[in-house]
Amino acid sequence: MRNHVWPVFEIGPSCKGALVRMRAVTGETPRLAAALAGLAFLSACGGQPQQAPPPPPVDVVTVAPTAVVDVIELPGRVQAVRTAEVRARVDGIVERRLYEEGTDVRADQPLFRIDPRQNQAAYNSAAAALSRAEAGAANTRAVVGRYAPLVKQQAISNQEYDAAVAQARQAEADVNSARAALDRAKLDLNYTLVTSPISGRAGRAQVTEGALVSATSATLMTTVEQLDPVYVNFSQSSNELLQIRRKMSTGAIKADNLDRVRVTLILEDGSPYGPAGHLDFLDMAVDESTGTVSLRAEFPNRQRILLPGQFVRARVEAGVNPSGIMVPQRAVQVTQQGANVMIVGANNVAVARPVKLGSLQGDSWVINEGLKPGDRVIVSGLQKVRPGQPVTVTPPAKPGAKPAAKPATPVAG
Repeated sequence: MRNHVWPVFEIGPSCKGALVRMRAVTGETPRLAAALAGLAFLSACGGQPQQAPPPPPVDVVTVAPTAVVDVIELPGRVQAVRTAEVRARVDGIVERRLYEEGTDVRADQPLFRIDPRQNQAAYNSAAAALSRAEAGAANTRAVVGRYAPLVKQQAISNQEYDAAVAQARQAEADVNSARAALDRAKLDLNYTLVTSPISGRAGRAQVTEGALVSATSATLMTTVEQLDPVYVNFSQSSNELLQIRRKMSTGAIKADNLDRVRVTLILEDGSPYGPAGHLDFLDMAVDESTGTVSLRAEFPNRQRILLPGQFVRARVEAGVNPSGIMVPQRAVQVTQQGANVMIVGANNVAVARPVKLGSLQGDSWVINEGLKPGDRVIVSGLQKVRPGQPVTVTPPAKPGAKPAAKPATPVAG
């Protein structure tokens, strides 16, 4: 094969006025030589240094102390104010259920009827025994009446008179005993009509018609629960409760009325429960197994939204912190390692700051630790911000200022 001579370009330090020279090389194909020349030209002209992007613009809020309600959020369970277990008080067969399951009943409203025939017979027998005892008592009183003038005339001995008086007293005691037995029989007869002890919502019937109920085993027939108002039971750590008391004693938290602490509820689906309640019980003993203190709040429940056993979250308003710190929710980044915010430090450099969150009030987080008054917290533009990089703080818009009009887009001719 013949050796060909092809030009090779040598490019100087600049594309403008580049010094191009040719030298001969042998043994190269024309296509490979042209490709090498093009690469050399492109690499020489594309080596210009790139400029760094400008700092990203961000919006900030300056931390300032404000009055913040100290809210403690705790899980809790709903409990009925009153729960009455309706049980059988006499033996017998259930004849009829007299209420509709799951409806509201009033106090003393009939719920069940037990066969009363056996108790009616016992009542009649007790009434007859009382009549017999009263007749015997009347006879003994008559004997005492006849003996009284005779003993004064010494027509009979004092011993006979005293025996007649004793028999009269014993007859009166028999009358009282028979009257008590009649009252007991009357109670058993009345117990055949089972009534509600309280007003509330009657639950499902535990017995049906034809079932045998027993007073000895106290057969459960149904349950009545009072659902307006209701209780919410929850527990608070003794350590956190101690910290709250210390804050109150030092003035860091101010509470106006400790006898009626306001409490609100968050339902299972995250929606707030409308009516607010109040704290009505605080246990004075710490549970040794859990290290918590039991608390209870009372809530109105006219719409029957709260049901016994329902899981809720109670928000206890322990007081007002006059120097609290709040930041918008969008400024806080929550990860598995904890929560943090981005602040603008010296020389407008972004700095990551870990914080300890309190309660979420509206669209703002309460910051317990990590921020101080005067810190500038980034609230928008966080997507382009990196710790240690400079940022451009956007000045706040003046009140009443209108946004600048966008330039018109030219229409192609």
